[in-house]
Amino acid sequence: MLLMSSPAFALTRDAGDDPGEGLSVGETLGLYVGLPILAFLVIAGLVVALDKSDRKSSDAA
Repeated sequence: MLLMSSPAFALTRDAGDDPGEGLSVGETLGLYVGLPILAFLVIAGLVVALDKSDRKSSDAA
């Protein structure tokens, strides 16, 4: 049973399978590193820009 589920069978293509081209190193880094960092910075910037808290309370301490 273990031999039947071997990863070697993943190399055979199914009918209608069209995987397309792979990503380059730059595209991979941009997609999985750059995009999440950009999303974090945009969300953090919106939180700071739209902060409605009273700033005088932190200055009194």
